[in-house]
Amino acid sequence: MAAFGGRNGIRMATQLMKTLGGGGGGGSSNSRSFSGIVSTEVTSTHTEKWMQDTSKKSPMELINEVPPIKVEGRIVACEGDNDPALGHPIEFICLDKEEPAVCKYCGLRFVQDHHH
Repeated sequence: MAAFGGRNGIRMATQLMKTLGGGGGGGSSNSRSFSGIVSTEVTSTHTEKWMQDTSKKSPMELINEVPPIKVEGRIVACEGDNDPALGHPIEFICLDKEEPAVCKYCGLRFVQDHHH
């Protein structure tokens, strides 16, 4: 375990940076370019094509069409879907404010249903 710590670890990291980037690792190279999976050009072209198709609604437009879900308690647990395979990690949302609370994963809105 000691062989990978300290100076040996720094040496290995430096060598890896030289191998991947062709430089010393401390230069101005962009570390994201090492992945080689998706370039900025491909990403922007894909986004432009997707945004040109105005016949389809964006995911945000679709989720905003869903009315806020009324719940009786102060806390709601959002899983995104009834089927765990299709949902997201559970998020517990506090509904103490007057405006709808939004799930950070799926965008569903929840409000507390007051029975006065």
